Amino acid sequence: MVQKHQKGRWVGKGKEMGGAFTAAPALALVAVPALALLVVLFGAATANVGDSCSTVADCGAGQWCFDCEPEFAGSKCVRSAATNPFQLTNNSLPFNKYAYLTTHNSFAIVGEPSHTGVPRITFDNQEDTVTDQLKNGVRALMLDTYDFKGDVWLCHSNGGKCNDFTAFEPALDTFKEIEAFLAANPSEIVTLILEDYVHAPNGLTNVFKTSGLMKYWFPVSKMPQNGKDWPLVSDMVVSNQRLLVFTSIRSKQATEGIAYQWNFMVENNYGDDGMDAGKCSNRAESAPLNDKTKSLVLMNYFPSVPVKITACLQHSKGLTDMVNTCYGAAGNRWANFLAVDYYKRSDGGGAFQATDLLNGRLLCGCQDVKACSRGSGVICSS
Repeated sequence: MVQKHQKGRWVGKGKEMGGAFTAAPALALVAVPALALLVVLFGAATANVGDSCSTVADCGAGQWCFDCEPEFAGSKCVRSAATNPFQLTNNSLPFNKYAYLTTHNSFAIVGEPSHTGVPRITFDNQEDTVTDQLKNGVRALMLDTYDFKGDVWLCHSNGGKCNDFTAFEPALDTFKEIEAFLAANPSEIVTLILEDYVHAPNGLTNVFKTSGLMKYWFPVSKMPQNGKDWPLVSDMVVSNQRLLVFTSIRSKQATEGIAYQWNFMVENNYGDDGMDAGKCSNRAESAPLNDKTKSLVLMNYFPSVPVKITACLQHSKGLTDMVNTCYGAAGNRWANFLAVDYYKRSDGGGAFQATDLLNGRLLCGCQDVKACSRGSGVICSS
């Protein structure tokens, strides 16, 4: 599929991805077929996930038109937005009683222009901006932070050093996107999971202050110990402590007040090891997955080398199976964070449906969170 980048969205051959949570493209009225004109004037019929399509205009809200080549034949309406469990049910449960769609290397965006003047030679992992990821229901972002050019940058690299050809952008730019989202959505909570290579004293703290994010900071002092429940989401919203930040550097919990990730969550292997069917084991830094002194569970499901076509197939087939495998490995606990590459790629529900499964299990014991809402018409299957 031939694609080009336009401000915050990807446009391909008759298809669109990115942009807003629900979006209808503007259509020129010149030479528009009669049927298309009627759609513009009177609105399109509701499309279901899996219906054939030619453009995004053929699909319903929260969907886009996509072909999961080469396995599947033809373009289908597939999901492009998450279900918000806070709005569907309520936000009165502890933070660890919900699941959150998570993007791996959220900053590594296809087509992101070079900010160093040197062409970038590294992998990408996502296809739309951090702003659009958040609009589409992503609620946790995995970011790699580095000392670079006297500042903090988001970067792909080896050996803990960022290079001109692996740098994406200053962290401040992304942090400002997050701040704008939190300001515009006062009932939402965002989690940042940092693979942290910043060693400048207070380097991260200074960027958080400059970005305006500190006013949303959830303090380490309120994070539970020994497997206890987190505060209620509703209380976090009322207190406006709606940004959770975790670092991979242990010492920063004491020096900068940034939570050391593995004091509070368990995490499975990442890369190819985390996608081995029927197996789900902890990464080296994490306690065993069944260690219930950590209240949060992070499940990675992305390969060592990101590939768009295989991501689509993986989200369409093996993802749900791994969700169930990791449930057993984590001592019969459902994951709170589900981390993927190219989060919108699937032949149907993909990572969005897998997150709905997790929230359904967490909130009411059903296979779909929509069944947790009275009057939804969705039958609860166990």
